[in-house]
Amino acid sequence: MSQEHAPKKPEQNGASLADAESKLARALREMGQSSAVVSLLAVVIALAVGALLILAADPSVRSTVSYFFARPGDFFVTSWTTVSEAYTALFRGAVFDWTAPEFSRAVRPVTETMTNAVPLILCGLGIAIGFRSGMLNIGGQGQIILGATFAGFLGYTLSMPVGVHMLFALFGGLLGGAIWGGIAGVLKARTGANEVIVTIMLNYIALYLLAYLLQQQWFVQTGSNQPRSTGVDESARLFGLLGDGFRLHAGFLLAILATVFVWWLLERSTLGFEMRAIGENPHAARTAGISVPKATAMVLIIGGGLAGLAGAAHVLGTQYSLTGGVAAPWGSMPSPWPCSAAPSPWAHSSRAFSSADCRPEACSCRPPLERRSTSFWWSSPLSCC
Repeated sequence: MSQEHAPKKPEQNGASLADAESKLARALREMGQSSAVVSLLAVVIALAVGALLILAADPSVRSTVSYFFARPGDFFVTSWTTVSEAYTALFRGAVFDWTAPEFSRAVRPVTETMTNAVPLILCGLGIAIGFRSGMLNIGGQGQIILGATFAGFLGYTLSMPVGVHMLFALFGGLLGGAIWGGIAGVLKARTGANEVIVTIMLNYIALYLLAYLLQQQWFVQTGSNQPRSTGVDESARLFGLLGDGFRLHAGFLLAILATVFVWWLLERSTLGFEMRAIGENPHAARTAGISVPKATAMVLIIGGGLAGLAGAAHVLGTQYSLTGGVAAPWGSMPSPWPCSAAPSPWAHSSRAFSSADCRPEACSCRPPLERRSTSFWWSSPLSCC
């Protein structure tokens, strides 16, 4: 028998099988570490858990459970109807409403989602820089407040040409957030103060500082006792992207530019390498000649500046005036924090967009009155469905 037609030895077969298993395990591991796969699995799991919560909160589904073994079909039909109606309403209210009489109204939900995503992207990017650097920046709310305060005050007190005024107000918001984040950064760099405690305390200081300023006439310039400032000048407002009838503004372009900047900062710049190095091992980074105090302060300064831009975009593009709740829809909600744990700025932005999809005002309908008695449904993130 020729050598090429000779049967393989058992040792060769075992080696080939082990090599194939090794390649399969390596491929599965790389697939599991892919940001796209992780994001897809996160969406699938979230939809599954959301469906279970919807079923548990729906009275009609719970009523069919009592006679499940007698007529199981009722349970499955009612469950499918309830979940499908809920997610259909969520899609219609957040992405595309095919029942709208006009095309402009049909695409308005996705533009509202993009508008709501702007502060989430900007604030979450600022917090994500801290995550990649081994720090927990919990001061997003305070940094948003300071950014909104600076931007709003510059927006209605100054008189400048169109475009220049807008850029100046945006820079004010960036500066306000950077100052507020820099306080925590300098304290941590100089004294080793815990950034979690410091940023949480700064949130309350910013909240009460804004409440005090809204009681001062030199600040609000309205002549009224209402805790609300005068409106931002037209020259300082972020211009719309789609014309009348849509709220989508230039802040969305700003969020895209910020995502590109954070990617470049973390992956291509020397400062970003230093930030990641102190997050991995500050002692090794110090041994390598990296100034750990400087890098630590810069992490919170840049992160605070991005969160300040989120507040500025909200005031200059959507709200147009300062109130005590200027940061309530964004800085206090948990959405930016899970988004900031994304493996890359691009993955973070996509997750922030998904978080904006699930905001209550993004849904196309409200639950019937008889369902509102169920406190769990009415208080859950999917209560709008």
